[in-house]
Amino acid sequence: MIEAELKARVHAPEAVMRELENLAPARVEVYQDTYYDLLDGSLDTRDQELRVRTVHGADGTRTILTFKDAKVDEVSGSKPEHETRVDDAEAVHALLRGLGYVPVIAFEKRCRNYEFERAGRLMLATLVRVPEVAGTFIEVETLVDEDDVRSALDDVRAAIHALGIGPEDLTRERYTDAVVASRSSVAPK
Repeated sequence: MIEAELKARVHAPEAVMRELENLAPARVEVYQDTYYDLLDGSLDTRDQELRVRTVHGADGTRTILTFKDAKVDEVSGSKPEHETRVDDAEAVHALLRGLGYVPVIAFEKRCRNYEFERAGRLMLATLVRVPEVAGTFIEVETLVDEDDVRSALDDVRAAIHALGIGPEDLTRERYTDAVVASRSSVAPK
């Protein structure tokens, strides 16, 4: 499946949150993300991602192993995504390290998730704050087959627009890059 997703900066987070809460109840969660690569950086070179995400929420804690392949849409950055829930986060971290993967970055995301239907699609909108990165972001996504990516992105774009977010606020900036930049700007010289 392809994660047809758009991401935008949010200038009025409270207003967007009110609009989202009219669509669905919020699921408030904190993500602990660790991204892995091989020592030679070959996953990054191939535009692939390997992530272990531990999610802490009101319903408990769960861990998800995710592999994202190279993007299939340059404009949005949408990628094929393969995920599986794992029972033992520490075992998965140990397994990846044992296979030669190394953690390249770990950080926290504070999220408010809203699941709703629009244009006949199940969508997930997530308001995101990363403590190390200024501002609030929104991600809106839906899972589709590869031949439906363009149409799905049009529907996602319409959902974002309905929340009062314009095309000028769309961004492809990755949280991993923003966190790296933030950490390097505060590192002692």
